[in-house]
Amino acid sequence: MIRLENASRWYGQVIGINDVTCEIGPGITALLGPNGAGKSTLMKLVTGQLRPTTGSVSLLGQAPFANSDVLRRLGYCPEIEKCYEEMSGREMTVMLASLSGLSGKRLHSEANDAIERVGMTANADRRIAGYSKGMRQRIKLAQAIIHDPDVLILDEPLNGLDPVGRREVVELLFGLAQRGKCIVVSSHILYEVESMTKNILLMSYGRLLAQGDVYALRELIDKHPHQVAIRAPDPRRLAERLIAMPSVVSASLDRTQDDRLDIRTNRPNEFYAQFPEIVLEGGFVVTEFSSPDNNLESVFRYLVKG
Repeated sequence: MIRLENASRWYGQVIGINDVTCEIGPGITALLGPNGAGKSTLMKLVTGQLRPTTGSVSLLGQAPFANSDVLRRLGYCPEIEKCYEEMSGREMTVMLASLSGLSGKRLHSEANDAIERVGMTANADRRIAGYSKGMRQRIKLAQAIIHDPDVLILDEPLNGLDPVGRREVVELLFGLAQRGKCIVVSSHILYEVESMTKNILLMSYGRLLAQGDVYALRELIDKHPHQVAIRAPDPRRLAERLIAMPSVVSASLDRTQDDRLDIRTNRPNEFYAQFPEIVLEGGFVVTEFSSPDNNLESVFRYLVKG
């Protein structure tokens, strides 16, 4: 649904994005990276706000820049506040939906539905000037989904929402993804992105650093020893057995916790495959097995540093 091919965008001598090639299909994809990574530029290219300096960008098979036909099939929720303060949330939603071609009874019916889906029915007729940050986020999301777009571009959509609001928005996005929508979410709330999707685009300094699911990305950083934390009643004996494995770089006992053993491996897939067999053969008891390096935070940290 979205394709960038050797796309670059320059602002004078400043790089926005540099030689980015990727494809984004149905489902939820997280766009991650530190400030200045190029996320906003990529989103502006996809939403037709910018034209690439070199390369190409296509949305639903067409170039989005100045293309009103394809942009009507796009929903966009920007991070920055661009609300009409004197309007009510309902009035702003209806006005923006009319720009997508909705009119008459269908326009108001779809507006009511979108407002209800984002949990804003009780506050829809209040002036936006009196809205909290979370309420503004919800009404911005309502205007993005009201016309049932095929593609949604959401820049920091969870920003300002309380935990309940975040859960409700994530559930809404899950429902849209199940209907085959293409959803791109930019976020710095890494643990929530990890709960939302495993499909990641990681950017740094204008370049696409890595793409794939969090486990595929982990393959790219296997040169960094991968940490595994194990709890066992007899960690010393288990350590002696594990250190003999070719895939294990080191095994160390935690001095502050008598039952904890920390393993470092540079071949995690091999280690994970062999570990259960070793436990069973040796009669070991393992009470906890976890890998802090398998979460998105660690992938993000390693790859951006690299």
